[in-house]
Amino acid sequence: MAATDDHPEPLFIGLMSGTSMDGIDAVLVRFGGAMPRLLGHLHSPWPTPLRHALRAAADSTATGIDRLCELDNLTAERFARTSLDLLHQCDINPTEVAAIGSHGQTLRHKPDGETPFTLQIGNPSLIAERCGIAVVADFRRRDMAAGGQGAPLVPAFHAAMFTAPDEERVVLNLGGIANITHLPAGAPQKASGFDTGPANTLLDYWIRHCRDADMDRDGTWAATGSVHRPLLEAMLADPYFSLAPPKSTGPDYFSPSWLRGHLGASPTLGEADVQATLTALSAESIRSGIAACAPDCRRIIVCGGGWHNKTLLRELARRHPGLPIESSERFGIATDQVEATAFAWLARQTLNHLPGNIPRVTGARRPAVLGGIYPAG
Repeated sequence: MAATDDHPEPLFIGLMSGTSMDGIDAVLVRFGGAMPRLLGHLHSPWPTPLRHALRAAADSTATGIDRLCELDNLTAERFARTSLDLLHQCDINPTEVAAIGSHGQTLRHKPDGETPFTLQIGNPSLIAERCGIAVVADFRRRDMAAGGQGAPLVPAFHAAMFTAPDEERVVLNLGGIANITHLPAGAPQKASGFDTGPANTLLDYWIRHCRDADMDRDGTWAATGSVHRPLLEAMLADPYFSLAPPKSTGPDYFSPSWLRGHLGASPTLGEADVQATLTALSAESIRSGIAACAPDCRRIIVCGGGWHNKTLLRELARRHPGLPIESSERFGIATDQVEATAFAWLARQTLNHLPGNIPRVTGARRPAVLGGIYPAG
């Protein structure tokens, strides 16, 4: 049924926890206009013991099946609690919400190999039961079933929201992993994109390792170091950066062991210099990706937690002289809310039997309706 004043577009919740695992971003949105109408946003940090357990599971291949199942349910309980807290904050009854789009928490993403797979935990049946709201989840595996890499999925949303009729743009998502979406002027159907490599994942790991801090706030620590060119060049020589799209990656590839392997050749390098070099790695791999797929880009729109890293933003600006690099908030959606809103939008696509992937982005054989639907409890 078409939306009218008496029957407005339904509400959706989007839930997102990225590979940096700093917490859950939840949004309550209504679609229907040129841009979604945001009714509420809540950031819910992971409880410290659960965050440590999730990071350990993501960094290790030794997590047992029993522990994995426990984490699946513990994660879902937190997703459900965050959803209910958001609804309470907005004074909205669960019956007013059409569905929750839950990305889940990625623990593995291995799109290459003989048997590609991806794993996002956060039991959607439990979320639906706790909230009394239908849940759409497990988006990535359906794209993989259609021959794709399961990532990145946000370019379809970027194309719907940020395409301009007269300007070629790139949307840059700075999460744990960086991905770019190329938006040709006036042609959302021609959008393309891929993961360029690490954004925050190695930066977060290194400051945790050296300073027991969750993040390099504003890139302040990196700014005290100096880029070590031989280390930067060695890291940029990784085969991933020269792969042609479609391609996607995750922190299980650009992992602590990956970094330690490169640091073995530079044993006397200062800790802050490593952080500065990792910041340059993110900026340079992004620059290379944009140069390859969107050399005529006229604007870079940035979203994700990396927008708050001033040192990374300076490195990006230095590599793109004269090119505007602006927050997604200037175009209608706050930087920390884009991905959660994207998964609310993907849930809406699924309920409307519409595809949520872009085959030229993920490599899928066809556009696919993504995810599974778990009815309300």
